[in-house]
Order: sequence, then structure tokens, then C-alpha cells
Amino acid sequence: MNRVLIVEDEERIASFVDKGLRANGFTTTIVGDGDAACDYALTGGFDLILLDIGLPGRDGFTVLRELREARVSAPVIVLTARDSVRDTVAGLEGGADDWMTKPFRFEELLARVRLRLRTAARAPEVTVLRSGEVTLDLRTRRARSGERTVDLTAREFVLLELFLRHPGQVLSREQILSHVWGYDFDPGSNIVDVYVRALRKKLGAERVETVRGMGYRLPG
Repeated sequence: MNRVLIVEDEERIASFVDKGLRANGFTTTIVGDGDAACDYALTGGFDLILLDIGLPGRDGFTVLRELREARVSAPVIVLTARDSVRDTVAGLEGGADDWMTKPFRFEELLARVRLRLRTAARAPEVTVLRSGEVTLDLRTRRARSGERTVDLTAREFVLLELFLRHPGQVLSREQILSHVWGYDFDPGSNIVDVYVRALRKKLGAERVETVRGMGYRLPG
């Protein structure tokens, strides 16, 4: 029987989700603030976490970051009234597996819960990407080049992750722009070149190759 931690400070919503999950065979625990959420989740006793963002004490973003830094690998579905693209991206990049905005239909939530549990059971999540001597830990957001630990900005992290997920593949500036900055970014900008230079400075000049007239690649 799957165990779900419901982190929600609105009693009405928590009760609604709790009753629905219990009726479908889940074991549930409800907590109403971020501090309790961390205490319960860090026990490792849950198969999935439903997490609100606007919580008393630690907010949901902080809870999520601390759980992933502590290597808690249970899937996290964020349930929140916040619907901005910035918040959604921050949540997903911060380690959330899914994002649902309130109000929501319970049938959809149930389907997503079951999907995340099936996915988690089917294959262990890859948390460290590696190519040669370059590694990137997706949970702690730490990079290493050889024996050196490398500090990355948020954009540098996304750029390096893109390269590491496609080792040996040439990525055009347009592909990189659309993935890291979005399609609405000025295609005439030299921002890709600027960030590639920054990665080379931090990782080593040989880590990212220029393929003239085509783009960049991380040697496989």
C-alpha cells in the first residue's frame, strides 16, 4: 500500500485530498507547515509527497530544496495556487516531478499520483550525469571537473545539463537558446557564446568543443 505525505495548510483542501486518496487505497499523513513536512519526509517513510508552496514556516520551495539536498528521492507533486511560468519552472528545476494549480479535479490528481508512482517503481531516477571527467549532480546541483568542485549559476547549470544529456551531439545555438532561454529570446543574441565561454572557464577549455558553422558539443 502506497504511503502519501500531504503537505497542505488549508484544512479543507487537505481533507478533500486525504479522503479521496484513502478511498482509493492509499495510506496518508497530513502536515500543515514546512517544518513538519521536512521532519516527516526526511524519515524516508513515504512513497510520494504532495506539496503546497505557500506554507507557514519553511515555504514549499525551501522544503523541496532541502529534501533533494538530503537525497530524498520520493516523487513530489506540487499543488499550488501559483500559476506563473517562473514559479512552475523554479519548482520543476528545484526537483519537483509534477506541478498542478488549484483548483484541480481529484480525478486528474489521482491519475498523476499513480503515474508518478509507476514511474518511480519502474526505474531508478538518474541523479548524476557524467561525460568523461565532468559530472553534474541533479539533486545537489553540484558540478565537478576532474577533482574540482565547480560552482554554477542557474543558467550555467541548465546549459551543462543539456550538454551532458546529449554527449557527443552537436547542439546548434538555436537549440541551446530554445532550451535554456526559451523560444522568445532574440536569436541574434550572442548569449550562448557568452555562457559557453563561462563554462569553459570553469570546467576547462577542452570540455566544450566548437564545431565551426554548426554549434557546440561536449566530447562523448
